[in-house]
Amino acid sequence: MNIKRYMIKDTNESVLKKLDPDESGDFKSKEEAEAKMAKLKERLAELQDILFAQKKHSLLVILQGMDSSGKDGTVKHIFSGINPQGFMVTSFKKPSLEEEAHDFLWRVHMKTPPKGYIAAFNRSHYEDVLVPRVHGNLKKEEMKRRFRYIREFEAMLAEEGTTIIKLFLHISKDKQLEKIQERLQDPTKHWKFDASDLQERQYWDDYQDAYDDVFKETSINTAPWYWIPANHRWYRNYLALAIVVKTLEGLDLSYPKLDTPTPDISKLISPRH
Repeated sequence: MNIKRYMIKDTNESVLKKLDPDESGDFKSKEEAEAKMAKLKERLAELQDILFAQKKHSLLVILQGMDSSGKDGTVKHIFSGINPQGFMVTSFKKPSLEEEAHDFLWRVHMKTPPKGYIAAFNRSHYEDVLVPRVHGNLKKEEMKRRFRYIREFEAMLAEEGTTIIKLFLHISKDKQLEKIQERLQDPTKHWKFDASDLQERQYWDDYQDAYDDVFKETSINTAPWYWIPANHRWYRNYLALAIVVKTLEGLDLSYPKLDTPTPDISKLISPRH
């Protein structure tokens, strides 16, 4: 798969209105995609094993999207088969009083992956340029500073060995409402419902404009944005997994070799009687 097709290039144009959240690639059926996804999961497990052993690189996967776009489900499905010892996931909610007393990147930096690890951010530091933009809580000058801080922060992580993938899960407004209704009708999904999701729907167009600005300001070579059509869960999961696998395959991963001569352990083996 050519994942560059889904990369959001550095552009001054608005892109979201041109992207189809209903897209499902070249697949003829959900089953066809799931068969390929099973192989990709095996490949991801292999690559993660090498990444963990080598301790040279780390991978940070940032997931953003409108409410109910499937961030939780994406993390669950694409990372379910890997070794949990080498995986971290953080969901960024409203900052605590302690976090608010620091700069907005303080709590984020502490959760970035050490070498050998994969980390997933379910929401991220981008909430700090999206929500204030939509609700008018930051001046234009401060917003520009925050974008600069983000670019510099991500560039620093990349130079230190962290590969960053940023995934925008693109869901339609109608599909979002359908998923909210599902949560209300299914008792096993009531815990997922948040009344604030309905309130934020009033700002749908404002969030679309805010995301366009995010892409313009922060889709850089060292930390590119990809858009993921999210109306079909199965394609959303497949594409996100394919991008993660393809990115890891692009790193110079290899199992570390012994840095000393192979020891002779023959003398330690007890003779059989």
